[in-house]
Amino acid sequence: MATLILLRHARSAANGSGILAGRSAGVGLDETGAGQAAGLVDRLAGVPLREVVVSPLQRCQETVAGLVAQRELSPVVEPDLVEVDYGQWTGRKISELTEEPLWRVVQQHPSAAVFPDGEGLAQVQARAVAAVRAWDRRLADDEVWLACTHGDVIKAVLADALGMHLDAFQRIVVDPCSVSVVRYTRTRPFVVKVNDTGGDVSALVPPKSSEASDAVVGGSTGGA
Repeated sequence: MATLILLRHARSAANGSGILAGRSAGVGLDETGAGQAAGLVDRLAGVPLREVVVSPLQRCQETVAGLVAQRELSPVVEPDLVEVDYGQWTGRKISELTEEPLWRVVQQHPSAAVFPDGEGLAQVQARAVAAVRAWDRRLADDEVWLACTHGDVIKAVLADALGMHLDAFQRIVVDPCSVSVVRYTRTRPFVVKVNDTGGDVSALVPPKSSEASDAVVGGSTGGA
Protein backbone atom coordinates (compact mmCIF):
# COMPACT_ATOMS: atom_id res chain seq x y z
CA MET A 1 0.00 0.00 0.00
CA ALA A 2 1.57 3.24 -1.18
CA THR A 3 1.15 7.02 -1.09
CA LEU A 4 -0.82 8.62 -3.90
CA ILE A 5 -0.39 12.21 -5.05
CA LEU A 6 -3.53 13.31 -6.84
CA LEU A 7 -2.56 16.19 -9.11
CA ARG A 8 -5.23 18.15 -10.91
CA HIS A 9 -4.08 19.35 -14.31
CA ALA A 10 -2.87 22.95 -14.45
CA ARG A 11 -5.19 25.72 -15.61
CA SER A 12 -6.45 25.10 -19.12
CA ALA A 13 -7.71 27.40 -21.85
CA ALA A 14 -11.23 26.15 -21.11
CA ASN A 15 -10.89 27.02 -17.40
CA GLY A 16 -10.00 30.57 -18.37
CA SER A 17 -12.98 30.95 -20.70
CA GLY A 18 -15.60 29.41 -18.40
CA ILE A 19 -16.24 26.45 -20.70
CA LEU A 20 -16.91 22.89 -19.52
CA ALA A 21 -14.29 21.17 -21.67
CA GLY A 22 -15.08 17.61 -20.66
CA ARG A 23 -13.39 15.21 -23.05
CA SER A 24 -13.04 17.71 -25.90
CA ALA A 25 -9.86 17.24 -27.90
CA GLY A 26 -7.25 19.96 -28.25
CA VAL A 27 -7.73 21.62 -24.86
CA GLY A 28 -4.27 22.56 -23.63
CA LEU A 29 -2.89 24.73 -20.86
CA ASP A 30 -3.17 28.50 -20.96
CA GLU A 31 -0.26 30.78 -20.02
CA THR A 32 -1.07 30.60 -16.32
CA GLY A 33 -1.32 26.83 -16.50
CA ALA A 34 2.01 26.51 -18.26
CA GLY A 35 3.62 28.42 -15.42
CA GLN A 36 1.90 26.22 -12.84
CA ALA A 37 3.11 23.09 -14.61
CA ALA A 38 6.68 24.39 -14.79
CA GLY A 39 6.63 24.92 -11.02
CA LEU A 40 5.94 21.24 -10.34
CA VAL A 41 9.60 20.34 -10.79
CA ASP A 42 10.55 22.39 -7.72
CA ARG A 43 7.37 21.66 -5.74
CA LEU A 44 7.97 17.92 -5.93
CA ALA A 45 11.77 18.02 -5.85
CA GLY A 46 11.98 16.20 -2.51
CA VAL A 47 9.50 13.48 -3.44
CA PRO A 48 10.76 10.26 -5.07
CA LEU A 49 8.14 9.13 -7.59
CA ARG A 50 7.82 5.47 -8.48
CA GLU A 51 5.18 6.00 -11.20
CA VAL A 52 3.45 8.88 -12.95
CA VAL A 53 -0.01 7.97 -14.26
CA VAL A 54 -2.06 10.36 -16.39
CA SER A 55 -5.48 10.85 -17.89
CA PRO A 56 -5.45 10.48 -21.69
CA LEU A 57 -6.38 14.15 -22.19
CA GLN A 58 -3.94 16.77 -23.47
CA ARG A 59 -4.12 19.12 -20.50
CA CYS A 60 -3.02 16.40 -18.10
CA GLN A 61 -0.17 15.24 -20.30
CA GLU A 62 1.06 18.83 -20.72
CA THR A 63 0.91 19.32 -16.94
CA VAL A 64 3.35 16.49 -16.19
CA ALA A 65 5.57 16.86 -19.29
CA GLY A 66 8.31 18.88 -17.61
CA LEU A 67 8.23 16.81 -14.44
CA VAL A 68 8.59 13.45 -16.17
CA ALA A 69 11.30 14.79 -18.47
CA GLN A 70 13.31 15.99 -15.47
CA ARG A 71 12.82 12.63 -13.70
CA GLU A 72 13.41 10.60 -16.86
CA LEU A 73 10.11 8.81 -16.28
CA SER A 74 7.64 7.51 -18.84
CA PRO A 75 4.08 8.50 -17.88
CA VAL A 76 1.49 5.75 -18.14
CA VAL A 77 -1.92 6.61 -19.56
CA GLU A 78 -4.80 5.32 -17.43
CA PRO A 79 -8.14 5.47 -19.32
CA ASP A 80 -10.18 5.14 -16.11
CA LEU A 81 -8.78 8.47 -14.87
CA VAL A 82 -10.14 10.37 -17.85
CA GLU A 83 -12.43 13.36 -17.36
CA VAL A 84 -16.15 12.91 -16.73
CA ASP A 85 -18.13 12.30 -19.90
CA TYR A 86 -20.44 15.30 -19.63
CA GLY A 87 -22.30 14.32 -22.79
CA GLN A 88 -24.43 17.18 -24.13
CA TRP A 89 -22.98 19.53 -21.51
CA THR A 90 -19.53 19.27 -23.11
CA GLY A 91 -18.29 22.54 -24.61
CA ARG A 92 -21.03 24.68 -23.06
CA LYS A 93 -20.54 27.72 -20.85
CA ILE A 94 -20.82 27.14 -17.11
CA SER A 95 -22.99 30.26 -16.87
CA GLU A 96 -25.57 28.59 -19.14
CA LEU A 97 -25.43 25.25 -17.37
CA THR A 98 -26.42 26.79 -14.04
CA GLU A 99 -29.91 27.32 -15.54
CA GLU A 100 -30.36 23.62 -16.33
CA PRO A 101 -32.59 21.58 -13.95
CA LEU A 102 -29.83 18.96 -13.71
CA TRP A 103 -27.51 21.58 -12.17
CA ARG A 104 -29.41 21.40 -8.86
CA VAL A 105 -29.10 17.60 -8.86
CA VAL A 106 -25.36 17.86 -9.45
CA GLN A 107 -25.11 20.29 -6.54
CA GLN A 108 -27.40 18.61 -4.03
CA HIS A 109 -27.59 14.90 -4.97
CA PRO A 110 -24.61 14.17 -7.25
CA SER A 111 -24.88 10.41 -6.78
CA ALA A 112 -28.09 10.59 -8.83
CA ALA A 113 -26.68 12.89 -11.54
CA VAL A 114 -26.35 11.39 -15.01
CA PHE A 115 -25.30 13.76 -17.78
CA PRO A 116 -27.39 13.65 -20.97
CA ASP A 117 -25.72 11.24 -23.40
CA GLY A 118 -22.85 11.03 -20.89
CA GLU A 119 -22.07 9.17 -17.69
CA GLY A 120 -23.22 9.44 -14.09
CA LEU A 121 -21.05 10.77 -11.28
CA ALA A 122 -21.51 7.49 -9.41
CA GLN A 123 -19.98 5.72 -12.43
CA VAL A 124 -17.07 8.16 -12.39
CA GLN A 125 -16.34 7.42 -8.74
CA ALA A 126 -16.54 3.66 -9.28
CA ARG A 127 -14.08 3.62 -12.17
CA ALA A 128 -11.65 6.13 -10.65
CA VAL A 129 -11.50 4.50 -7.22
CA ALA A 130 -11.05 1.06 -8.77
CA ALA A 131 -8.20 2.40 -10.91
CA VAL A 132 -6.26 4.07 -8.10
CA ARG A 133 -6.68 1.10 -5.77
CA ALA A 134 -5.48 -1.28 -8.49
CA TRP A 135 -2.41 0.86 -9.11
CA ASP A 136 -1.78 1.19 -5.38
CA ARG A 137 -1.75 -2.58 -4.86
CA ARG A 138 1.17 -2.88 -7.29
CA LEU A 139 3.45 -0.68 -5.19
CA ALA A 140 5.36 -1.09 -1.94
CA ASP A 141 4.45 0.60 1.35
CA ASP A 142 7.21 3.20 1.13
CA GLU A 143 6.65 4.15 -2.52
CA VAL A 144 4.99 7.30 -3.82
CA TRP A 145 3.14 7.60 -7.11
CA LEU A 146 1.39 10.46 -8.85
CA ALA A 147 -1.86 10.49 -10.80
CA CYS A 148 -2.64 13.58 -12.88
CA THR A 149 -6.35 13.79 -13.57
CA HIS A 150 -9.39 16.07 -13.35
CA GLY A 151 -11.28 18.02 -10.71
CA ASP A 152 -14.43 15.93 -10.31
CA VAL A 153 -12.44 12.70 -10.61
CA ILE A 154 -10.13 13.75 -7.78
CA LYS A 155 -13.05 14.89 -5.64
CA ALA A 156 -14.70 11.50 -6.12
CA VAL A 157 -11.52 9.65 -5.07
CA LEU A 158 -11.07 11.90 -2.04
CA ALA A 159 -14.69 11.39 -0.98
CA ASP A 160 -14.10 7.64 -1.01
CA ALA A 161 -10.88 7.99 0.96
CA LEU A 162 -12.59 10.22 3.52
CA GLY A 163 -15.47 7.77 3.92
CA MET A 164 -17.91 10.41 2.64
CA HIS A 165 -21.01 9.72 0.63
CA LEU A 166 -20.67 10.95 -2.94
CA ASP A 167 -23.51 13.40 -2.23
CA ALA A 168 -21.07 15.35 -0.03
CA PHE A 169 -18.24 15.56 -2.55
CA GLN A 170 -19.14 19.09 -3.64
CA ARG A 171 -17.80 20.22 -0.25
CA ILE A 172 -14.29 19.41 -1.49
CA VAL A 173 -12.33 22.05 -3.45
CA VAL A 174 -9.70 20.98 -5.98
CA ASP A 175 -8.02 23.89 -7.79
CA PRO A 176 -5.93 23.69 -10.98
CA CYS A 177 -2.47 22.21 -10.33
CA SER A 178 -3.37 21.46 -6.72
CA VAL A 179 -1.97 18.46 -4.90
CA SER A 180 -4.05 16.17 -2.72
CA VAL A 181 -2.46 13.18 -1.03
CA VAL A 182 -3.90 9.86 0.11
CA ARG A 183 -1.84 7.29 1.97
CA TYR A 184 -3.44 3.88 1.59
CA THR A 185 -2.95 1.24 4.27
CA ARG A 186 -4.25 -2.27 4.84
CA THR A 187 -7.01 -1.03 7.13
CA ARG A 188 -7.98 2.41 5.81
CA PRO A 189 -6.84 5.34 3.68
CA PHE A 190 -5.40 8.45 5.36
CA VAL A 191 -6.00 11.78 3.64
CA VAL A 192 -2.78 13.74 4.16
CA LYS A 193 -3.39 16.84 2.03
CA VAL A 194 -6.27 18.38 0.11
CA ASN A 195 -6.02 21.15 -2.51
CA ASP A 196 -2.44 22.16 -1.70
CA THR A 197 -1.37 24.85 -4.18
CA GLY A 198 1.75 25.92 -2.28
CA GLY A 199 5.41 25.09 -2.64
CA ASP A 200 7.52 22.24 -1.31
CA VAL A 201 5.50 19.13 -0.42
CA SER A 202 8.44 16.90 0.51
CA ALA A 203 6.97 16.36 3.98
CA LEU A 204 4.45 13.95 2.48
CA VAL A 205 7.15 11.37 1.80
CA PRO A 206 6.20 8.34 3.91
CA PRO A 207 8.60 7.62 6.79
CA LYS A 208 11.02 4.55 6.66
CA SER A 209 -12.83 32.21 -2.17
CA SER A 210 -15.83 32.56 -3.10
CA GLU A 211 -19.17 33.19 -1.27
CA ALA A 212 -21.14 31.23 -3.87
CA SER A 213 -22.52 27.96 -2.51
CA ASP A 214 -22.57 26.19 -5.88
CA ALA A 215 -19.59 24.04 -6.85
CA VAL A 216 -18.35 24.49 -10.40
CA VAL A 217 -19.03 21.38 -12.47
CA GLY A 218 -15.67 20.09 -13.66
CA GLY A 219 -13.83 21.84 -10.81
CA SER A 220 -13.02 25.45 -9.95
CA THR A 221 -11.19 27.57 -12.52
CA GLY A 222 -8.52 28.79 -10.13
CA GLY A 223 -9.47 32.45 -10.27
CA ALA A 224 -8.25 35.08 -12.67
